Amino acid sequence: MIDFLAVFITFFAVIDPIGTVPVFIAVTSKYDQKTKRKIALLATIVAGLILLFFIVIGEILLKALSIPLPAFQISGGIVLFLFALNMIFGESKPEEEIKNINKSHKDMAIFPIAVPSIASPGAILAAVLLTENSMYNLFEQLQTALVMLSVLFVAYILMLASGIISRLIGTSGASVVSRVMGLILSAIATTNILTGISEYYQLYV
Repeated sequence: MIDFLAVFITFFAVIDPIGTVPVFIAVTSKYDQKTKRKIALLATIVAGLILLFFIVIGEILLKALSIPLPAFQISGGIVLFLFALNMIFGESKPEEEIKNINKSHKDMAIFPIAVPSIASPGAILAAVLLTENSMYNLFEQLQTALVMLSVLFVAYILMLASGIISRLIGTSGASVVSRVMGLILSAIATTNILTGISEYYQLYV
């Protein structure tokens, strides 16, 4: 059995459903409620398919490229750490991604909402690392996938309630939450790096 709470917190930090809300509000401001619901649903489905793809195929791709998982875990941890630093010290997620709004309504749900707001690089890395074949059996990987989908469902619900949330916390509030998530993510990234180094020395040194 996996640690459901730890996995949920990890995915919540890297997906950052709260930080997605200002992005969603900004890119859907000109649409009616019905269209907003369609965009939220499509964005959640696309992000879910991308993350499920990496859960199923990610480690296979690494093996095909002859990349040991500990090396990927170390590099992934470094990328996650840099991503976390950007969340803490740089522009927050909402501020950064609102600048990259795609003006075409046809793929609005895909960019920037599904990617990179929901299925962020950090989320993709977490999906691969938390379903390592040598550490987790198929049932545990399925549990992890379900936890990930539950976080995506939270993101979907928050997008549907974006109007209310916007009035409650505002963009500044979402920026604060995003930075707190960055602190949590930096700790997770450090753990991944240390674990990867330990496993690499055990297997190859």
